[in-house]
Amino acid sequence: PVTHPRLRHIDDRDPAEIFSEIARGDILLHHPYVSFDSSVLRLIEAAAGDPDVLAIKLTIYRTSSDSPIPRALAEAARQGKQVAVLVEITARFDEAPNIAWGQYLEKEGVHVSYGVERLKTHVKLALIVREEQGGIRRYAHVGTGNYHSGTTRVYEDLGVLTADPEICDDVASIFNSLTGSMPFGECKRLLVAPATMRKCFTAMIRRESEHARAGRPCGIRAKMNQLQDFEIIRELYEASQAGVPIELNVRGLCCLRPGVPGLSENIRVFGVVGRFLEHSRIFRFENGGEPEHLFGSADWMKRNLDGRVETILSVPDREIQRQIDEILDVYTTDNSSAWDCDADGVYRQRTPAEGEQRLSAQEIFIEMARA
Repeated sequence: PVTHPRLRHIDDRDPAEIFSEIARGDILLHHPYVSFDSSVLRLIEAAAGDPDVLAIKLTIYRTSSDSPIPRALAEAARQGKQVAVLVEITARFDEAPNIAWGQYLEKEGVHVSYGVERLKTHVKLALIVREEQGGIRRYAHVGTGNYHSGTTRVYEDLGVLTADPEICDDVASIFNSLTGSMPFGECKRLLVAPATMRKCFTAMIRRESEHARAGRPCGIRAKMNQLQDFEIIRELYEASQAGVPIELNVRGLCCLRPGVPGLSENIRVFGVVGRFLEHSRIFRFENGGEPEHLFGSADWMKRNLDGRVETILSVPDREIQRQIDEILDVYTTDNSSAWDCDADGVYRQRTPAEGEQRLSAQEIFIEMARA
C-alpha cells in the first residue's frame, strides 16, 4: 500500500497537520492500494495525541486482536478526551475479541455501547471533535470497510476523510442515536438503514425510469458484495423495461437474472475475482445528466436494508465524484479477471480478444497507486 499523495508531507510530530490537510478538501481513500495505516489509523492516533481534540467517536464491527485502534482510543481517554465507541458484539466470528476490546475500553474510561436492540450495527464511521481558532470543528471518516488493520491489506474498500459540515452533522446525529438511544432522524448526506435507506434507493431507481421515459440521460451503475433484496430487484427489472441501462458489479450472491428478454434486457451483471477481496459498495445514478454518487456499508440485501444499522454517503465533492467514476470505469474495462453472468445464470470469465491488451482491474489500481 502507498501513502495517499495528499498525506505524504504530514509530519507525525505535529498532529495538527493532518487536520489542516483534511480541512483543505475531502480525501478519497481506495484500500488496499492506499494505505489504511498512513491514513485512517494515522488520523485516529493523531487525534488521540492532539491536545486540541476534545472527543473521538468510532464504530467497531470487526477489528484484529492486536489492533492499534482500541489502544489509541484508550490513550485518548487517559488524556481526558471524551471517547465513545460502539462495539458490535454480534459480528459473526468476532464476538469474543469484540467483547474483550469492549471490556478493555471500559476499564480505560471509554464510553462503550454494545449495539442497538434487534439491529446489528454495521456502519463504518468515525468522528473527531477539535477546538480550533475560531471555534469547534469536526472531522469524519465514512467507509465501506472495517477498522481492521489486517483485512485492510487484502480487502478492497473505499473511505473518505472530510470536514464537510453537512456530513459531520449527519455522522454526529448517527452517533447520538447509537450511543444515546435516540431515534434515527432525517440526514442531509447519509442514507440510514433501517430508517430511510430503502425508501431513498427505491426513489432513485424510479427516478431513472422517469428520466428514461422522458428521453433524458439515465443509468444505474452499482458495485456491491451481494444482491438479494427482492423489492430492489423488482424495481431494477421495471427500470430495465423502461429503458434504463443498468450495470451491476456483484462480487458474490446475485438473485437477479440479467439479459432476460422482456424482463432485464438492459441489465448487465458481472463480478471481479482477483488477488484482493472486492468489498466496497458504490452506487451511481445518472439522474438526467446530474449524476449522484454514493458509497457506504450496505449491500442491496434485505438484512442490510431492514435488519441492520447502515449508512450510505451521498458524495458532494466533484473531484471525489470524478475519482469514483474512474474506479467504476476500470472495473467495466476489465477483460481478464471479470466474470459475466448470462441470462441462464451461468458466469463466464472474460478473456481478451486476439491482439487485445490484457486488462485486470486490480492490477490497474496497483499501477494507478504507484503513479
